[in-house]
Amino acid sequence: MGYRLHAVRADANGDLFYAHNYTAKVLGRNKPELPDNPVRITPSDILLSTDLYLTFPFTTLQLLHDQGLRIVFTIYDLFAVKLDTMPGAYRLAFGDWFNGVLTTADAIICDSHSVADEVKEWLQQHPNARQEPLPIGYFHLGADLASSKPTQGISQDEASILAVLRERPTLLMVGTVEPRKGHAPALDALEALWKDGTDINLVIVGKEGWRSHDLVRRLRRHPQRNKQLFWLEKASDALLMQLYAQSTALLAASFAEGFGLPLIEAAHYGLPVIARDIPVFHEVAGDFAFYFPNTDSAALADSLRHWLKLHAEGQAPRSADMPYLTWAQSTQQLLKVILENHWYTTYQPADARETTNDE
Repeated sequence: MGYRLHAVRADANGDLFYAHNYTAKVLGRNKPELPDNPVRITPSDILLSTDLYLTFPFTTLQLLHDQGLRIVFTIYDLFAVKLDTMPGAYRLAFGDWFNGVLTTADAIICDSHSVADEVKEWLQQHPNARQEPLPIGYFHLGADLASSKPTQGISQDEASILAVLRERPTLLMVGTVEPRKGHAPALDALEALWKDGTDINLVIVGKEGWRSHDLVRRLRRHPQRNKQLFWLEKASDALLMQLYAQSTALLAASFAEGFGLPLIEAAHYGLPVIARDIPVFHEVAGDFAFYFPNTDSAALADSLRHWLKLHAEGQAPRSADMPYLTWAQSTQQLLKVILENHWYTTYQPADARETTNDE
């Protein structure tokens, strides 16, 4: 039995409509071939929610579920329920959304088996959150940098930055500047290296995120800013590709990630990867990255010194052979899980009761 894929949208009341206008816009068409008519549910229909929509209309969705709609939600991470560093308002909103997901979903699909494990573990620790079995699957995100077509080339200023960076080894960090990304301990480690006389750049690509005021002030006022420390808040795609191509290594210092897309983007360019020793990075990069202890900045500084020695001797792990998916392959992997029931695991309410009794 085959399936047809349609983008859909929900209005303020939670009613579902075909999103033909949106689809036409994404595809660069002048107008859609069909109007945005209401979705009529049949028992074989599946709704896959791939975005974090914190005000999802769960009440209406439950009515559609009662009509036979099968509902699958995507979970990319559980930061809001696991990390105290996340803003309180976001944690509350995510908690409401997550409760709605657990009440309504027929299955959950995650962007890594690490996140799938975290979801199942969370359910085991919260026995009242779900009263029925819940299939949990995962797929991996993709990268198509080879076929990417940036909307613009690099500017003259960006070309000047690239020229300066080529004068010495460069560590590249890619991601929003927020506490869980590990920029602060990374900067601490680099300061130790600079103090030792190590001639190396640190380049941070990413906009300011939440709860990062102190770090942002530190970056803006740092004595090495635009000398050996570069924060590129609005780097173009073209500039990022050039940075991947000419840097010495990617530094992935995050304490928590759902996947870690920069690792496979770096691998596409053969850029060596230096990553924090956390499960999801091992899942993504395997033996094709150098891992540093998930402890403090002093350990990171020591690890960087060790990596630089290995790199100089040609002994550092190579990322070029790291396996990864294109976005087309990623989509096929996701559809295989959902349409062919290739679920990674299933949460059983009995698991929660057993865990609770053990405690």
